[in-house]
Amino acid sequence: MNSEIKIIAEIGWNHMGDTDLAEKMISQAASSGADYCKFQTWKVDSLKSGPWDNDGRLEIYKKAELTKDKHKKLLEICKKNKINFMTSVFNIKDLEFVASLSNEIVKIPSHEVYNIELIKEAQNLFKTVIISIGACDWSEFLDLHKKVDLGKEIYFLHCVSSYPLKAENVNMPKLNEILKIHNKVGYSGHLSGIEDAILAICNGAKFIEKHFTIDNELPGRDNKFAIKVDEMKKLVQFKNIYSKMILNKGLDVQECEQDIYKNYRGRWSKN
Repeated sequence: MNSEIKIIAEIGWNHMGDTDLAEKMISQAASSGADYCKFQTWKVDSLKSGPWDNDGRLEIYKKAELTKDKHKKLLEICKKNKINFMTSVFNIKDLEFVASLSNEIVKIPSHEVYNIELIKEAQNLFKTVIISIGACDWSEFLDLHKKVDLGKEIYFLHCVSSYPLKAENVNMPKLNEILKIHNKVGYSGHLSGIEDAILAICNGAKFIEKHFTIDNELPGRDNKFAIKVDEMKKLVQFKNIYSKMILNKGLDVQECEQDIYKNYRGRWSKN
């Protein structure tokens, strides 16, 4: 993985199991200039019992679950649209299948940030692992940093697990603290809009993940605060301009300044 900033369009389960809708989202994310479309991999039969059993969430999880065939179809759609496929994995039993589709990159979501077994197996199977460290105590992160294989390509993403996120809770200084410990960082943002993503880029994030949709009125929580095509395009444009602005041109006069340097200095100082 090079030092270039990568933009992830987090489609997640905004498709609600409808691969035709997912295809429209993939197409729009690709045309916006995003580098990755990211989904979420889970199986309902691996879900523990909890309040979701009776409050309607279980039915949503069943509807949004991606079968193996749907995974393969989404991967092909991404290839057709020339955008990279990625998914978040919640259970170690799903890692091998996802790696069989592509072993380039995988995400460990905040829910599983302290699942050391899952993370280590992900490092065994994938070239790059990105870990979202939302809902993670600082002491847990420091311990996690000691336990993972730092010789592998691994990125820690600053994240605040609140949906949607308020601006006063973005806590971008935490990204800078992560950067003091580990030089490969990213940001997974849940603020409506792209301002948090822009700030994260300016603070050194190399992966930027934002929830993405084509319609904020679609069913599902994440569609409500996800960014759409126009905002994704603006984010990509900023990334491209930022990447140019931080090019190191040295300390001396640049070539583009030579005319002023040679012909204009002192021009209004006639004796």
